[in-house]
Amino acid sequence: MTRMTQTTDPPGIVPDRGTRSGPGGLMLALILLGQFMAILDVNIVNVALPTMRADLHASGAGIQLIVAGYVISYAVLLITGARIGDIIGHGRAYHLGLAVFTVTSLACGLAPSTWTLVAFRFLQGVGAALMTPQVMSMIQRNYAGAARARALGFYTAIIAGGVVIGQVAGGLLVSADLFGSGWRTVFLVNVPIGVALLLAGPRVLPRPEPSREGGSVVRALDLPGLATLIPAVLLLVVPLILGHEFGWPLWGWVSLAASAVFLGAFVAVERGVASRGLRPLISGRVLRAPKLPVACAVLVFGPGTWGSFLFTTTLHLQGDLDMSPLESGLAFVPCVAAFGAVGLTWQRLPARWHRPAIPIGFTIAALGYLCVGPLAGGGVAYELLTAAIGFGLGVLPIGMTVALSNVPAEDASDASGLLLTLMQLGQVVGVATVGTLFLTLTEDSGSTRHAEYGTGWALAGSILIGIVLGIILARGRTDRPARPAPAAEGPAVDLAR
Repeated sequence: MTRMTQTTDPPGIVPDRGTRSGPGGLMLALILLGQFMAILDVNIVNVALPTMRADLHASGAGIQLIVAGYVISYAVLLITGARIGDIIGHGRAYHLGLAVFTVTSLACGLAPSTWTLVAFRFLQGVGAALMTPQVMSMIQRNYAGAARARALGFYTAIIAGGVVIGQVAGGLLVSADLFGSGWRTVFLVNVPIGVALLLAGPRVLPRPEPSREGGSVVRALDLPGLATLIPAVLLLVVPLILGHEFGWPLWGWVSLAASAVFLGAFVAVERGVASRGLRPLISGRVLRAPKLPVACAVLVFGPGTWGSFLFTTTLHLQGDLDMSPLESGLAFVPCVAAFGAVGLTWQRLPARWHRPAIPIGFTIAALGYLCVGPLAGGGVAYELLTAAIGFGLGVLPIGMTVALSNVPAEDASDASGLLLTLMQLGQVVGVATVGTLFLTLTEDSGSTRHAEYGTGWALAGSILIGIVLGIILARGRTDRPARPAPAAEGPAVDLAR
């Protein structure tokens, strides 16, 4: 969940102030804490889902939307949030996003019903989309040399650590049931941290100098593109999530057809925006980069299976296996630790192994998914299985790097934003489709263990498509040296949401 590296300043934008080595550790700690909260909020919620469902009397569709709502708004608004930082200053945009995130975290923690919680989760994703893209930008603009290398090292550690800590912290908070608050603490924990960061922000964050050219916000932001992309995504995801609950009514099929219409309108709008010399959300020139469309597909199917695996496995661990929230959170540690370990160390591999590692990793994950049902009884074998799946999907950052190696430097930021957005949307579609399958099978059989068989086969089939695409992506060479991809918080998943 992070914005791409930017090597040059947009016209009319004066860089944030900072020394050549860096403004110090206090600013870095402040922005990384905000990033950590956003990552934590995706993973910490997974463990609390069964408790939320029981307390709010939520339907299966309701808990799917609690997960997906945050990721939808984050994914759709990610690129726009980064551009707002270019316009008003990254420090100011971060502070504004943090304020929205903190207020909506409080609202989520106090939500009286499923649908109010879903609404506040959408708004929380808006805050994250404005806050998190600024972190990488402020590191790139305010630190240099060894200071930048250290800052990026801490950034990567926060990304990987947030995934693991989120699972454990969610279990601890829900199991502790502080003041009888149950699941609500997974949101309320953000509030004191957010308030402290908001108070420190004006003194610590860089102050942008005003642009002499006074660029127009309307010209810099692709508002027509947003106006067609948002309904296209919602009209696709909502019927996939609600369709089963309502018996697949006619309005659901109409909605899916309307999604395709809006997607076509989005493509037409983006071409029109580009033809007028403005900056579209997704540039046609970026999509024409060698093998980038294939990489886009790879980064949809991989995170899509990861997000739905975490969602369904949480329900199974606290379902038929009757684990407490804390026990289920700890059960995920081998899985997410293996994912993070690969993400942090893959660059040590010889360069010739990077491309083949993508289909190899996906193959390991596919074999793991096929064993989900037979080993669903739990125990050490099940935990080793989840670790193998996490290990296999840890190659996702390699996919981003290979994709970006074919993109010209001037388009790298837009391409990174596109890939990160698609990774998040892949998780949304995964939770909507595989999550619905799991809930349907559980309802029909009365057993989450039985549902794990069907879920495992569906996940293996999805990742098989990723394997084929990964082989295509791995073939051939690129004329440009690979650039490391920006760290993502893991498919949430970020990695990530």
